[in-house]
Amino acid sequence: MIEVVINREPVELYKVLKFEGLVGSGGEAKLVVDNGLVRLNGEVETRKRKKVVSGDVIEFAQTRMKLVLA
Repeated sequence: MIEVVINREPVELYKVLKFEGLVGSGGEAKLVVDNGLVRLNGEVETRKRKKVVSGDVIEFAQTRMKLVLA
């Protein structure tokens, strides 16, 4: 599992995917979330602007990330 350090919380879900380079753009990030390809804390998440915080686990494309507040 990869630890992703965030400077503030909450952060919108799609932005984490974009900033971590798992997708090519913000639009692509919103699309993969909208299509149900992202899991948040073990559950499929389709709200692209869902606020995530330290301790949340995001799964996408065989990558697991845990958010950690700096």
